[in-house]
Amino acid sequence: MVFENIKIALTSMVHNKMRTLLSLLGIIIGVGAVVAILNLGQSATASITSSMNVGGIDLVSIYPQGNNRKGNVFDIQFGDTLMSNVSGIETVLPIYSSNARIRSGQEIKTVSLQGVTSNYFDIMNTELLYGEYFSALDNINRRQVVILGSDIAKELFPAGNAVGSYISIFRTQSKRYQIVGVLDEKDATLGASFNSSIFIPINTFEQRFMNMTKVSSYTCKVVEGQNATDISNKIEEYLNNLVGSDYFSVFSAATIVEMADQVTGTFTSFLAAIAAISLLVGGIGIMNIMLVSVAERTREIGIRKALGASPKVIRGQFLVEAITLTILGGVIGIGLGVFISYAIINVVGWELHFSYGAILLSLGFSMFVGIFFGWYPAAKASKLDPIEALSYE
Repeated sequence: MVFENIKIALTSMVHNKMRTLLSLLGIIIGVGAVVAILNLGQSATASITSSMNVGGIDLVSIYPQGNNRKGNVFDIQFGDTLMSNVSGIETVLPIYSSNARIRSGQEIKTVSLQGVTSNYFDIMNTELLYGEYFSALDNINRRQVVILGSDIAKELFPAGNAVGSYISIFRTQSKRYQIVGVLDEKDATLGASFNSSIFIPINTFEQRFMNMTKVSSYTCKVVEGQNATDISNKIEEYLNNLVGSDYFSVFSAATIVEMADQVTGTFTSFLAAIAAISLLVGGIGIMNIMLVSVAERTREIGIRKALGASPKVIRGQFLVEAITLTILGGVIGIGLGVFISYAIINVVGWELHFSYGAILLSLGFSMFVGIFFGWYPAAKASKLDPIEALSYE
């Protein structure tokens, strides 16, 4: 019986193409908008998370502040102290930072100079364009070797590979440093601008450039499987007890990701709710078209009742017809929503992430709209008096 009713519904749609299209328009637009918005929201969230993963979502940075006695705990050995008191940290990288003047040939410029350990580049997920990284032995021996960021390498050595060449770095006097590597391009991570910085061994930096014990910053790598936001909170609590909140700041990319997820999720849900209103408008269109269908087929209803069809059968026929209409509109709307998502994502350069929940939700809501707005016309048809229906003109 259900399949027979579906066949009748489809036949009615084919015979009244324009009316069917107009009645489906609201459902198609509503479902398409909901699917597109939720797909775009999920894709935006995934894009943010992906970029943060590349940029160090498992990293937490500590920035010492102040120059009094409490700030003096931030020395080069502080990482060991921190790992002993806060669980979930795999390693802590001390980093010295300063501006420095460098010279290559006749060109002199000011750059950001970073003193880092040999494992810094592995933790920060950098790649080399030329050459190699300096080693732990280079650090121990305080060798005067340097790795250039990609932008600086292009400015100083536009002809190509700079490895093996020398630059002079000024402090109180100039010292020649051999270039052992050039970094490939990389977006800034945790405040570190790789493309416009140069890097030397941390012990060399400490000997040549700084007459102080306080480190500029620390980068903590979180143990795999641990939540970086939780570890960041633990670090902040420990430092609060150790030196007070005025003498440090803590930053975690994972915290930014969580905030972005919340904001994106809320905004997406809000837009989807607005788009869903058009589904209700479409439902009213379905009701109108079903009422017209009942009026046009009054004599047919009278004949069926005269032949013994019960009110339940008549009601089921028109209810199935309404649900068929809305499901068809929902399927077309889903296709439209996916197409819109794909088109927009191609323009903005994201990776498409389908929200299968949105597709199921939209289809389910379409069925609900069909039942809700189709019930009254179906009930009206089932209550028609057979004699009045047969004499209806």
